Parts: sequence; C-alpha cells; structure tokens
Amino acid sequence: MTDSADEPERDDDWDAKARHETPLGRLDRNWADLLQELRVVQTGVQLLTGFLLTLPFQDRFARLPPFSKDVYLGTVATSVAATGFLIAPVSVHRLLFRMHARRQMVTIAHRLALTGMFLLGCSVTGVVLLIFDVILGRTAGLVAAGVTLAMLVALWVGIPTGLRLLLHHDRGR
Repeated sequence: MTDSADEPERDDDWDAKARHETPLGRLDRNWADLLQELRVVQTGVQLLTGFLLTLPFQDRFARLPPFSKDVYLGTVATSVAATGFLIAPVSVHRLLFRMHARRQMVTIAHRLALTGMFLLGCSVTGVVLLIFDVILGRTAGLVAAGVTLAMLVALWVGIPTGLRLLLHHDRGR
C-alpha cells in the first residue's frame, strides 16, 4: 500500500485543478479528515479498554483457566497500545503546534492511526476469543476469533485495497 504522499505531484495537481486547493490547504484538509476518523475509533477503543480493565474485579474472573487469562492479558495489552497509538496524534499536534510542520504531522499521524487500527483489530479479535471461549469453549472461541479476524481484514484492508487498485487501474487508462 502506498501513501498519497508517494505521489505528491499528481495529487497536488488534481487538488489544485479540481478543488482550487493549495498544497497547504490540502494538508489542512488531510489533517481535518484524519482527526474526524480518529474521533470515531478513539471512542470505540476507549470503551473497549475501559470494559477490559473492569473484568479482573468480577468474581468469576479468578476461576478462568490459564488460557483465558493469557488471552485476556494479551487483549488488554493490545487495547491499551491501540489507545496510545490512536491518541498519539493529539500529542504530536500539541508538541508541534505553530511550528509549520503540517506535512510531518499528517504523515506521522497517518502511520500512528494505521498502527492503532491494527492493534484495535487485534483487541477486538481477542475479546471475541475470550468471550466465546468462556461461554462456549475453546473451539468456538477460536472459530469466532477467526471469523472476526477475517471480517475485520476484509472490511478494513480488503475493501479499501481493492477499491484503491480499481481506482489506480481506472486512472491508468
């Protein structure tokens, strides 16, 4: 997968013609778009992390088998990491505020968001594994986690990548 930053001349030319947008205006729009996307995933990952952090305080948690506890700990770790990566662009913005570093902010925030979404996918898959394992058994947990992982990969990677390839193919004609 390539970033739009890999093709700045073509994108800048198109933005200038179609949107009457300057390169700086494009960076401002990219930053605003990224912040909107982060608002969506930040809420979800924060709720998931909060839910996970309450589980050890439930009576039944102490009776979980070692496998379930290991899955839980891995899921908490990826959820906390996802939270960190998805909130990090705010810190980047605060520390680079008024330094005229919009291009760098957009680039690093884009990468942080992708990493955070990967970790969020791992967390969601882990939660599904844990819940199905505890309620229906190990096999059901593994199957449900596999289905969840496949669905997230299809929705978050497959569809956007397919669309990206289609758009590149159409533009190449």
